[in-house]
Amino acid sequence: MARESFDKEVQFLRLLALAGGAYNRQQFASRLGISVHTYDKTLRYLKDMRTSLQPLSEKQESDLSEGLRYNHYESADPLLLFLFRAKSLKESESVRLSLTITLLQDQTLTAKELLDACSESMPLDFLCPDEKTIRGDLKYLEEVGVIIRCEGGRPYRYRAANDLVDRLSDDELLDLYDFVDVMANTQVPAVQGYLLRDTLKKALGKRGFAPETSDIHLYKYHYHSRILDEAYLHLIFQAIRERRKLHFLYLSPKKGKNYASKNTNPLFERETEGSDESTLPLLVIYDHQYGRWYLIGHHAKLGMVKYRMEGITQITAGEAVEEAVFAAMLERARQQLASSWVTDTLRPVRIVARFYNPDRAGANFIRERVEAQGQWGTIREESDATFLYEIAVNGTYEIKPWLRSFGSSCEVLEPVWLRKELIAEWKELREYYESV
Repeated sequence: MARESFDKEVQFLRLLALAGGAYNRQQFASRLGISVHTYDKTLRYLKDMRTSLQPLSEKQESDLSEGLRYNHYESADPLLLFLFRAKSLKESESVRLSLTITLLQDQTLTAKELLDACSESMPLDFLCPDEKTIRGDLKYLEEVGVIIRCEGGRPYRYRAANDLVDRLSDDELLDLYDFVDVMANTQVPAVQGYLLRDTLKKALGKRGFAPETSDIHLYKYHYHSRILDEAYLHLIFQAIRERRKLHFLYLSPKKGKNYASKNTNPLFERETEGSDESTLPLLVIYDHQYGRWYLIGHHAKLGMVKYRMEGITQITAGEAVEEAVFAAMLERARQQLASSWVTDTLRPVRIVARFYNPDRAGANFIRERVEAQGQWGTIREESDATFLYEIAVNGTYEIKPWLRSFGSSCEVLEPVWLRKELIAEWKELREYYESV
């Protein structure tokens, strides 16, 4: 899949997940900056992609377009994950590697035996691989741990690396699936966990477990945008390791536009809504409260810059910089972010808040949440019913929603101007709920 095409599908699915059925076709296309014809073509492409990766019943296939729009939250499976499977490999590679893994499930084969088997089983639409290609595939699959080279001399024999799953009892396999399910839904990044979860689900199916077995808990805690933004993490982390600049088109979330097509036809060329950016990536930061990824980089003219990952499209790696230069920029960025709640770099402010313990027996979930999420802030006891929380943080813009989320269990004491801001906000909320 072309990179630009993947950008379009990412933004398409993000808006679909966030807006659901709130927009009609014309409104949806306008928000994306595409035509209604392109909207229909993209939706049809996603349906074909989903169907090819996971065969659907006739009813499921007929309901898929409506399910994409309205019912994506009803399943414990992250609907958007199939996009990663489709992007990860070229179509010919995907078919060839899938066939190789299938052939090695129940037997050991040499490279030449595998070549003969692949030549007999490859679909007619694809060229048969040569021995060099097969050996390259075997080397790749061995490096990523999918297959194992058997003991013995040349010619080497290979088999699928199913030892872990095969040696587990049914109860152990179910326990492992439940553990991976919870971790994939709560930890970041999550895409690799979801892929492992799918593999374990298939293993359960091979042992005769009904599909409903894996959906007993129906536990789900994922941000769809977070999963989609992980598409760029591998490239960004690789650029950070190699100290390479990144070039991309950035669409600021404030602009209200989610996608800008790459103008390849001069007859339809138009001015793009985004800005062309060139930055040296330094850090990636994840905001748990809103499920957002941020890229922290260094711009030649602006110094340290921050980008919301959801606005990055058409990303490519560029030239490398010297190690000493990268280290100096990274250290400077860490100093600026040392007191940031997430990414704020304003002047540090001392905040003191009083938290009220629950007035019922049992776990003190207020105290536990402050201890878990309060970062470097300090806690000191005030009375049996209250405790004080103090922190010096860059600005109040990012920490204010966290303080506000505690409702009546949190009272800001200092600074006075922040206390007055929150009082005004709560008065405004009270007016909304006055009887009509």
